[in-house]
Amino acid sequence: MVKIIKMQEKIEEKKKIILKSLAKQARKLRGEKSQFILSSEYDISVSIISTIERALKDPQITTIFKLAEAYNIKASELVKLIEDGLPENFSLIDN
Repeated sequence: MVKIIKMQEKIEEKKKIILKSLAKQARKLRGEKSQFILSSEYDISVSIISTIERALKDPQITTIFKLAEAYNIKASELVKLIEDGLPENFSLIDN
């Protein structure tokens, strides 16, 4: 049981690394546009944008697609940018 808990804690730590990479890219791609304007133009709540940009929210896949559209890129490009921001040889689950 202790081993399972430690494994879950490790996965949660790694999720935070992914969320921090997303947050960094989201802030960078938003540029000078305010969260409010982005929210209004692309039907994404300001609170979701804010929590994503602070690495507090693990967004739904549909939100990733909306964000990518708002940034004028494909969802796969956004995921690639997130991936590129991760440490070398990053893996969510250790084998």
